[in-house]
Amino acid sequence: MTKMTLGSHPFLLGFEQLERLVERTAKSDAGGYPPYNIEQTSDASYRITLAVAGFAEDDLSITVEDRQLVIRGRQSEPDEERVFLHRGIAARQFQRTFVLADGVEVAGARMENGLLHVDLERTVPETVVRTIRISKGQEEG
Repeated sequence: MTKMTLGSHPFLLGFEQLERLVERTAKSDAGGYPPYNIEQTSDASYRITLAVAGFAEDDLSITVEDRQLVIRGRQSEPDEERVFLHRGIAARQFQRTFVLADGVEVAGARMENGLLHVDLERTVPETVVRTIRISKGQEEG
């Protein structure tokens, strides 16, 4: 008996990329840093909140690459004159990736009290009904 993959099911035409998407999502786990929340703010919108204490807006970048939301953080070098007796606030660089479904777009981002909020909105495509003409035999032309 052969194992049927999701992309090879006969009723799922054109979903070959779904299996690759699941694999890509599994590989994008960046551990627990920085911690984040995902919340649904309405039927068609979401918010991702990352705890980025110690990062300024200029230390962060948000891009969408190939349907992936990529949030990167890299702090500038600390002053040479600063002497830490204890350094418990993480200052390491990070990259956090979220795979976006078709129709989900980034609506905006803002920093507030050490939290980076990234708002997402799902656009609902119009339902289109199309009638397909059935040709008879071998038509020329």
